[in-house]
Amino acid sequence: MTKRMAVVATAAAALATAGLATAPAASAGDYNGCGWPRVCFYMTDSNWDNGNPTAAYQDVTDYYQNLGSKSRGANYVRNTRNDDRVRLRYYDKYGVTYYACLKPNQTFHFSSTSTVTGVKIQTQSACG
Repeated sequence: MTKRMAVVATAAAALATAGLATAPAASAGDYNGCGWPRVCFYMTDSNWDNGNPTAAYQDVTDYYQNLGSKSRGANYVRNTRNDDRVRLRYYDKYGVTYYACLKPNQTFHFSSTSTVTGVKIQTQSACG
């Protein structure tokens, strides 16, 4: 009888472990459809409102990555990274280039007169 209880207990433990192994990953930094640890771009207000990012970046670089067709000119940018800042390069309607810094877990909204063209993810968290 003791042997049978041990087998049942072992089977129950195996099932519990299998359930834990298939549980979805924690989403501590996920926000508005942007999975952690990404920097997500939303081309339109509708994309933002529906939590539907059109592009995402996650590589730390020491240079600006030029944005592709699904991120260049985005209305919103979301940084879901917990410790890394994001530098954004954009230009205004006159073609003047500017730079913005997005702290961890923050969102940036571009006006209709600005066009975001580049992203640089850095391991520092503070902007300055």
